[in-house]
Amino acid sequence: MAKLNSDAIASPAEPKQFDHEITDMASYVHNYKVDSDLAFDTARFVFLDTLGCGLKALEFPHCTKLLGPVVEGTTVPNGTKVPGTSYQLDPVLGAFNIGAMIRWLDFNDCWLAAEWGHPSDNLGAILAVADWVSRTNRAGGKLGNGKVFKVRDVLEAMIKAHEIQGCIALENSFNKVGLDHVVLVKVASTAVVSKMLGLTEAQTRDAISQAWVDGQSMRTYRHSPNTMSRKSWAAGDACEKAVNLCLKVMRGEGGMTTVLSAPTWGFYDVNFHGKKFDFQRPYGSYVMENVLFKVSYPAEFHSQTAIEAAKRINKKLKDMGKSAKDIADVTNRTHEACIRIIDKQLKPMDNFADRDHCVQYMVATMFVFNRLEASDYTDGSEAATSELVESLRKRISCVEDPQFTADYHDPEKRTIANALTVRLNDGTTLEEEVVEAPLGHKLRREEAKPEILAKYKRHLGPHFDEARVKELVDLGNDAKRLEDMDVDEYVDLYVKQ
Repeated sequence: MAKLNSDAIASPAEPKQFDHEITDMASYVHNYKVDSDLAFDTARFVFLDTLGCGLKALEFPHCTKLLGPVVEGTTVPNGTKVPGTSYQLDPVLGAFNIGAMIRWLDFNDCWLAAEWGHPSDNLGAILAVADWVSRTNRAGGKLGNGKVFKVRDVLEAMIKAHEIQGCIALENSFNKVGLDHVVLVKVASTAVVSKMLGLTEAQTRDAISQAWVDGQSMRTYRHSPNTMSRKSWAAGDACEKAVNLCLKVMRGEGGMTTVLSAPTWGFYDVNFHGKKFDFQRPYGSYVMENVLFKVSYPAEFHSQTAIEAAKRINKKLKDMGKSAKDIADVTNRTHEACIRIIDKQLKPMDNFADRDHCVQYMVATMFVFNRLEASDYTDGSEAATSELVESLRKRISCVEDPQFTADYHDPEKRTIANALTVRLNDGTTLEEEVVEAPLGHKLRREEAKPEILAKYKRHLGPHFDEARVKELVDLGNDAKRLEDMDVDEYVDLYVKQ
C-alpha cells in the first residue's frame, strides 16, 4: 500500500467560536457574582409585586381559561405548583401558566429603553424550574446537581435575567423591525434556567443559540387593527419555550455557533436588517437597580405619568367647581416612545387590549372617574361604555417634546415624562401639569416601597384568609427570613386546594 503524503492530510478543523454576544451572556450567568445589596433589595420587592400581579390576573376569566394542564385533571408528581391555584404541572407548562398570569394585566415591573419590556416576566420560567427542581430533588432526584433552591437563588436568577434582557434592550430596538420584546424574555430565561438545571457553560451557549434561532413573535398583536389578548400571554409563551429549549439541550441537543452573525441565514440578516447588536455597558446588576415599578395604575408604562398628571388636574378642577364635562381638549406633551406605542386618539377601542394601550383612553378614564383600574378595560365596563370617556379620548392629542425623548434615553435620568395642558369649554387654559418620573421610578423608590407592599397585600386579599395574608406580608418584609426559605415551601404558601 502506498504511503500517504502527510501534506495531503487535512489538519483538524479549529473548534468554532460562538458569537461573542452569546459567549458573554453565558459567562455572565455562570461566573458573575452578584454582590449588590441594592439589587437584592429591589429584587425582593419585584418578586413580591410580580407574584401579586399574577394573583390579581386570576380574577379575569380570559386569563384563567388558558391556565392548567393540557389534559384536564393531570397532575405531575413533584411538578411546578402554580400560585393561587391547585395546578401542579410539568415545568414547561408551569412556566407558561406563571408567565401568563404575571403579564396578563400589564401591572408588573417595566424597563424602557430602545426596546421596552417587563423583565419580571422571566419569573415565569425561573420560579417554575426552581420549584420543580426543588421538589424533585427533595424526593431523591438529581436535577441541577441535586440542589434545593432558596428564595435568594431565585432573586439572583431574577437579577441576571433582568440584566440580560435590559442591557440588550438599552441600545437595540426590536419593535422597529416588527419583533416583540418577548424575544428577550425567551433569551434571558434560557440563559439563567440553563444554569439552574445544572448545564455547563458550554451547554448554556448551546441553549442561548437555540433561543435566538427559535421563531420570534411579531408585535402585530399589540397594534391596531390586530390588537388582541395574545399580548397578555406572549411572555408566558416565551417562558414556556425557554424551559423547553433548556431541557432539550440537557438531553444532548447542541447549538449553533454563529446563529446571530451567519451571513444570509443568521438572526442579524434575517431579523435585524443586517445590523449587529450594540451594547452600552457590560452585564452587572444595573437593570434591577434601576427597574421601574408599576405602583399606581395597571397601564402601559409610558402613560403612567400622564395618568398621574390627570389625577392632579382633577383636584384643581374640583376646586374650581369643574369636572371632565367642562374639558374642551387636552394636549399631552410627551416622549417619542409614548407616541409610537400608545397614541391611539382616533382608533377604535374594540377590546381590553386596545384600551390598556391607549394613552387617551387611560387619561380620559382618570378625568371622568378619578380612577384607573384593570376592570375599566373590560368590555361592557362603566368606562368602556361611557360616552364622555369616548368623546374626551378623541379630544386628547399628543405632541413630542425632544427633550423628554432625550431624557427618556439618558442612562442617568431614564425619566418617562408627560405634561398635560387642559383647555376648558369657557376658554380657560389651566397651567400645564408636568410629571417626569412616576412613583415606581428609582428617583422615587423609597416613596414607592410602602405602596408596592400595599399593592401586594391588596392582590393577596381575594385569595387567602387574613392569617395567610399577614404571614406572606410579614415574610416579604423580613428579607433574611424570606431569602433563606426553600422555594418549594414558599410556593406552598400560595397553593389553593
